Amino acid sequence: MNDHGPISGGTCRDTPVLRERGQREVFCGLTGIIWLHRKMQDAFFLVVGSRTCAHLLQSAAGVMIFAEPRFGTAILEESDLAGLADANEELDREVARLLSRRPDIRQLFLVGSCPSEVIKLDLDKAAERLSAAHAPHVRVLSYSGSGIETTFTQGEDACLASMVPVLPQTDARELLLVGALPDVVEDQALQLLADLGIGPARVLPARRRDEAPAIGPNTQYALLQPFLGETAAALDRRGANRISAPFPFGEEGTTAWLAAIAAEFGVDAKTFEAVTSAPRARARKAVAAAAATLSDKSVFFFPDSQLEIPLARFLTRECGMQAIEIGAPFIHSDLAAPDLDLIPEGPVISEGQDVDLQLDRARAARPDLTICGLGLANPLEAEGLTTKWAIELVFSPVHFYEQAGDLAALFARPLRRRASLKVEAAE
Repeated sequence: MNDHGPISGGTCRDTPVLRERGQREVFCGLTGIIWLHRKMQDAFFLVVGSRTCAHLLQSAAGVMIFAEPRFGTAILEESDLAGLADANEELDREVARLLSRRPDIRQLFLVGSCPSEVIKLDLDKAAERLSAAHAPHVRVLSYSGSGIETTFTQGEDACLASMVPVLPQTDARELLLVGALPDVVEDQALQLLADLGIGPARVLPARRRDEAPAIGPNTQYALLQPFLGETAAALDRRGANRISAPFPFGEEGTTAWLAAIAAEFGVDAKTFEAVTSAPRARARKAVAAAAATLSDKSVFFFPDSQLEIPLARFLTRECGMQAIEIGAPFIHSDLAAPDLDLIPEGPVISEGQDVDLQLDRARAARPDLTICGLGLANPLEAEGLTTKWAIELVFSPVHFYEQAGDLAALFARPLRRRASLKVEAAE
């Protein structure tokens, strides 16, 4: 395993980006609802879309017939698409019916889809109208989850960005953590910050509407996910200040992320070492167990989640892997820069996708491990390449010290499986 020392020579910050615009293989932004509805406990996500949208959400969430999830679909029928019915009138009626049946809803998100955007249904105006009608008990917001020119993690980005303009104003100097994490992981982060003497820290999205953070010119915010470019821009417009840091994946990333925040809030080096030394040691030990499998192996990232750059930093710096290509659907250069600064030059950095061209490069490189979407994994496995589903990295708890070993194990598992299959075949 690497010792996380300084990089000699160039880094991937200096690497020209290969920009491709062709056929893509990604899920749409509606997928973000699957983790967002679990995070925000008094919110409901109403997709204004087709039956295909409803089937996607039901399949992705694995909803059981006796469960009552906090999302649903207002189906656009043929008459809506043909302009023969008043879609706004129908939407108002469905929202009224939903809220009368679910008094626990305090936030309602109208989520646009490909069909609603094709017929130019103005969900922003609908949200304003419905918010006025159902205030103060329910706040109605809207955002786009359409798969047109977007990837699936941008659903969370669009959702959080829609919340920023309506957050309260404050002049207090506070830390804001931005990005949806599993509750247990979020609690770990807040505890680390509290132990450093930083707090109380706020979180966007909050678990409940009445816990929503306030924003102002003294708000310092730290992103938890690299795909939150629109949310960051919205916070900047409110006057908040971003703390630039690598993302908190693995021991190195977590330490660098915490160190940037600690420097902003004046935490001394002795306190920082006292708080982080034990969890850092645990993380290094846990990562080392998987790094034995990953070390000196090559990895190729297809663009999928926008997590690719910080994950490549983790795999190359902490697990000893060699990156051949790091593909991301979109690269927010300011957000990605701290991680790119830690990756030695060598791999191709690609943005966007022309899937046929990228498949040709992957086949030529024959990487030991290929990180890709579900649609590409099985065909590549049939060609003898070992793959990892990129979407699992979004749905699994992978941030901060206590999850560092689990994160490394997610990448080691397919290599171990492949080795086991080869042994069985030989026998």
